[in-house]
Amino acid sequence: MNDVYQKLARHLDNLPAGFPATETGVEIRILKRLFTPKEAEIATSLGMMPEAAAAIAERLKMEEKELEPILKDMSLKGLIYRAGKPGQQLYMAAQFVVGIWEFQVNRLNLDLIKDFNEYSPYLLNKAWQETKTKQLRVIPISQSISADVTTMPYDEAEQIIKKQSKIVVIPCICRTEYKMAGKGCDRPIEACLAFGSGAYYYEENGIGRDISKAEALEILAKGREAGLVLQPGNSQRPGNICLCCGCCCQILKNLNNLAEPAKAVHSNFYAEVSADDCTGCEICLERCQMKAIVVEDVARVKKERCIGCGLCVTSCSFDAVHLVEKAPEDRWTPPANIVETYMNIAKERGKM
Repeated sequence: MNDVYQKLARHLDNLPAGFPATETGVEIRILKRLFTPKEAEIATSLGMMPEAAAAIAERLKMEEKELEPILKDMSLKGLIYRAGKPGQQLYMAAQFVVGIWEFQVNRLNLDLIKDFNEYSPYLLNKAWQETKTKQLRVIPISQSISADVTTMPYDEAEQIIKKQSKIVVIPCICRTEYKMAGKGCDRPIEACLAFGSGAYYYEENGIGRDISKAEALEILAKGREAGLVLQPGNSQRPGNICLCCGCCCQILKNLNNLAEPAKAVHSNFYAEVSADDCTGCEICLERCQMKAIVVEDVARVKKERCIGCGLCVTSCSFDAVHLVEKAPEDRWTPPANIVETYMNIAKERGKM
């Protein structure tokens, strides 16, 4: 039986985002908690291109009428991805992160949470740090950018939201799992936004609700007040925006363990403090999710740790902190779309 899970693990690792093996085998335990052996076997036959059930059935030497309900059930469990209109469903592989794990927000249990928290540092270190192109990036809170700084539309959360025709808000998987384990923080749970086809998927799977652009903008405002970092998908047309905290978000938690987090994220800004205006009140110190600020009479930003989220700027009552755009050679232009993003990641991992 282990063979089918080893096969699925290798299959997931060959997808762009990766699913690296460990010495402890915790990744296999996770798969066993999520997939039946039959589901695991079927999942290994799916790639990153959407296909009709008939094509998949032919490849698996199964009857379409037998396979299609299994595919539909697997997609409802968040084990594979489903797209298309009712009666014309297409199916494709889901990557483990971002993907299968986030789709489990309504199916979590303490054993699964324990295994994932054991695995996530290894996953993030291997799959995140070893590629130039990341799955997510960091954009500043709009209120933190001064009027004389020109920003691109893909660096402004409000502009991203206003372009959407379909928006669904979903529970943050990170704060949900930490709350279930009796840990974490009291920041908003219902805080992550999905757009387009992904929004329909979350809504149809019962793990998100349809909202208006106005409500999405309200969620952004609440996120700003709660000190959440904005992490959209890494493309100029992102399919999501996550609102993250440094205590629960697996990405931010693992970034915090690095000596220079700024080098491991895509962000086009960093914060600076005007010593003449700073009173040393330490409010910015409390707001920073990356431990990038020290206060010795006045605040100082450790540039190597700053990810340019802008939270410190919006919390300063004395206008002593401001965002600075990085030098042209250090700026990040996101790929045009998510397909290009994952193609880049796959190439960098040697999977193309």
